[in-house]
Formats: sequence, structure tokens, C-alpha cells
Amino acid sequence: MLNFEERTGPDLGADAPTYPDAVVPAWYRDAKLGFFVHWGVYSVPAWGTPHAEGSVPDEDAYAHHQYAEWYANTVRIDGSPTRRRHEERYGAGTSYEDLADLWDVTGFDADALVGDLVAAGGRYVVPTTKHHDGFCLWDTGTTPFNAVRRGPGRDLVAEIARATREAGARLGLYYSGALDWHTSEYPPIESSTDLFRLRRNDDVFARYAAAQLRELVDRFSPDVLWNDIDWPDAGKTTAPHGLAAVLREYLEAVPGGVVNDRWGVPFHGFWTREYSHVPETLPHPWEATRGLGWSFGYNEAEGPEHTIGERELIHLLVDVVSKNGNLLLNVGPRADGSIPDLQRDRLAALGRWLGAYGDAIYGTRPWVRSGDVPSDPVTGRPDPRRSPVAYTSRGDEVFVHVLEPGRGLVALAPELAGAADVAWLSGAPADRAGTAGAAGAEGDPTRDVVVPDGLRDAHVAVLRVRR
Repeated sequence: MLNFEERTGPDLGADAPTYPDAVVPAWYRDAKLGFFVHWGVYSVPAWGTPHAEGSVPDEDAYAHHQYAEWYANTVRIDGSPTRRRHEERYGAGTSYEDLADLWDVTGFDADALVGDLVAAGGRYVVPTTKHHDGFCLWDTGTTPFNAVRRGPGRDLVAEIARATREAGARLGLYYSGALDWHTSEYPPIESSTDLFRLRRNDDVFARYAAAQLRELVDRFSPDVLWNDIDWPDAGKTTAPHGLAAVLREYLEAVPGGVVNDRWGVPFHGFWTREYSHVPETLPHPWEATRGLGWSFGYNEAEGPEHTIGERELIHLLVDVVSKNGNLLLNVGPRADGSIPDLQRDRLAALGRWLGAYGDAIYGTRPWVRSGDVPSDPVTGRPDPRRSPVAYTSRGDEVFVHVLEPGRGLVALAPELAGAADVAWLSGAPADRAGTAGAAGAEGDPTRDVVVPDGLRDAHVAVLRVRR
């Protein structure tokens, strides 16, 4: 997966603009969990080919795209499953743009949607304002292809923004900067090379994108400006409508605002990683993003086998936070704006865990390393009696996230072994192995802590160690 902070261009030499300082504010680093909301015209057909990365040959990956929000591109690829299904359901000659008038949000309740995300532990919400299909979800003056003048008949961004702020969460806005299939006449994207080749880079489109971004900033003052897939090259200049000027205006208008790294210029806020495992702590604040399934937009073809499990989801959050990241977890509502039951179940599980252990997540920072996997001192192999752990910290506190509490023992790191103040966040006492409170436990009484019976079924249990 492309790391966008490494992608910049073109090289403008002495004519390159000067960008403002990109600061990642403390509120963002403290938040740890945000929610993407991919909702758009693509939620009407709600379909992609569900498959894991690498399970389809590279040359066929775009024709079998697992991202339902890419429907407008996939439906134009000859022989794609999406094309066949589209014509069977809607009839030959029905365009993607025609689906906008079938999008009915009569019963949509922004407060209910945002309420579910905040209850799941989200501290910021990032709805899509315009995805690659070019359909705008706010009342824009730049194009009639928007949610107020077409199917929904409502300013959906305004409704979600209001509900988010009233719920006490931060507002982010997603915007597709360099891909807009509605305003382009290129053939469909069928490879990762096409992703950057088949897009508009001209001055007219650069002005169009800048006008839309300025509308969003002026109307909604988003705390996060989340751009996707680069920016038109003609807009990377010193011109008044250039990206440098737009970003400078944003950061002046929204003190404490933050941007991501997907602009295609030497200006990076937080780094992004999409459906990627990060093996070690990154030195710069970053954000992991993925869907609850294999798509961001709702895909009705996905089932439980394509959906992240409760335990895996909680482990993902802990892993990301331990490595200096935030998790931006996506929810893909149905066309009517309701969250499917399978996604809702995962949100509820995450909310329950954070309700018990959120103190070890929110407002924390990485420790000296992200985690430990205990090994047998004789064989050198992973020790099946002791749980692997991850770490987060705050001040003089270190939180030891016990990833396999069912094993019964957790070994404190050498740096923590002498700490006198060790307790489970659940309130249970932290008995050392070999002490009276841990009768029958086998281990090193100076380092090993026994996991209480009541915590051994937890997806992750947490020790607080004060040094």
C-alpha cells in the first residue's frame, strides 16, 4: 500500500510554493479513535466483489474491486462483475449518475448515526463530503451534482456536522482532491498506475477543487481536513487558488485544525496507513484506517466472514495506539443512513471495552517500545504460559495491555518489575505469582502477575503500573 507522505510531485524547483507548518495538535493525538462515514450514491447499489488483498490477480483487482465506493469506476470496466450486476438490476443504459435520483434518505437521523459512533468511543467523526464519483453531499454552488439538488434533497454534511458537534465530538471532513469521475472523460482506472495517470491536473479543475474545499472550510470549520488521492498538479503553485494558499487559509481559520498526508506535496500532517499492518512504533503521529469489512462503502455482499471480529478489532485499536497512531475506523451506512446490524454489533463491542479500559487508550503516548512477546528462557520460543503484551503510557503510568489473558500469567517488563503500585484497571488486585494471593501459580514472583479468573475471558485486560 502506498505511503502518501513519500509521494510528492511534480518538482517545481524555484517556483515551488512555501507551505505553512504542519502541526499535529494535542487534541488529535489524545483522541485515538475516530470514525469514517463512507456514504454516497454508491450506497444505493451497495456492491463490490468481496475479497482480501492479494486473493485476486493484480491485473484483475480493479475489475473485481472490493471497495463498493469505487462502483462508478468498476461499473465502466468491460466484463466486470459490477457491470453485469448493474445491468441486471438497473437495465442497460442506466448510468451511475442516474442512481443519484434513486437515493432516498427520508428516514435519516444524523443524531442517531453520530450517537452510535460516539457511544462506540469515537472522539471525532469524518464523513465523506465528495468521493471519487464527484457527488457532493453538501449544498455547493460549484455543481448541480449534489445531495440538495438531486435524490436526497438535503444537505447531509450540514446535518452530520451539527450532530457531531452537539454530541461533543470533533468534526473532520473527507474530500477527494484529484479524482472526480463526474467531471472527467478518462477511461476507467484499471491499475495502480492508472490511479495517478487518469486524473485531471489542469488549471480549471484545480480551481474547481479549491473552490469546493474553501466552501467546506468556510461553512463547517472542520477540525480535520482529510484529503484523498493527491491534488491536481496545476493547483500546486503559488497562485491564489493554489493548495498552499488554501491550506494556509484553513489553518488560520481553524486554530488547532489538522490535515493528513495525501496531498502530493511536501506538506504532511499526520501520516496515513490504509488496511496496513505497521510493525513498529512510527516516529510521527499517524492514522490507521480500514472498514469493518473489506470495503468502506456499504457492501451488501459482505457477511460475517468478511467482517473483523470483536477480539481482532480491539487488538487492532491497542496495536495502533501502542505505536503512536490513531484508528480511523470506517462505518458504511445503508443508503437510508442506517448502520447495518453486523457493523452495529462490532461498534457495541468496541464501546463496551473502551467503557472499561478507555483510560489506557485516550490521552496516552507510546512507551519505550510497543510491546513484548515473552519467550521461554530455555528454548527461546514464545512462552505459552505468559501473555504477549502491548504498552501505552501517560506521565508516570504505564498500561500493560494483556493480549491473551486466558494464559493466566503476564510478565512485567524488566523496567517495571520493581514497581510497587501495580493494579488491574478492573479494580482487581494484582497478585504476583508465588504470593499467598496467587496460590498454585508457577512463575517468577518478582515479575509475573496472575490474571484473575474474572478477566481471563476478556479480549484484552489491562494492568496499570505506576513507577
